[in-house]
Amino acid sequence: MATTRTATTQWKGALLDGSGTVSLDTSGVGTFEVSWPSRAEAPNGKTSPEELIAAAHSSCFSMALAHGLAGAGNPPQSLQTTAAVTFQPGEGITGIALTVQGQVPGISAEQFQEAAETAKANCPVSKALAGTTITLRAELL
Repeated sequence: MATTRTATTQWKGALLDGSGTVSLDTSGVGTFEVSWPSRAEAPNGKTSPEELIAAAHSSCFSMALAHGLAGAGNPPQSLQTTAAVTFQPGEGITGIALTVQGQVPGISAEQFQEAAETAKANCPVSKALAGTTITLRAELL
């Protein structure tokens, strides 16, 4: 069964001096302010498309990794994933760095790295962002 999730942005003004809000419509968990300075300079309590992509990627990757580990008979005790999305004004998103630390009993660091690489390649958000360089650092705790 396919699912569709929605978010809506209301924007007022030009790019450089305008601002807006993005609401997470499907979940209803919040509405967040966005602006060009929050994207290209300091966040100042506002979000950006890149931060929202980072949230999507870190959560999708964690789910894919947990699924792969459990399917191989080694469900994780915990995973902590950070996605750092780099934005260069005038150029766009120039890269995403995934960093994961995991507590997974019964596997080696090499097996954890392999599982993490597989999750990176197969996570739906990674696939959607295939035009971007995505790096991975995996550490078994």
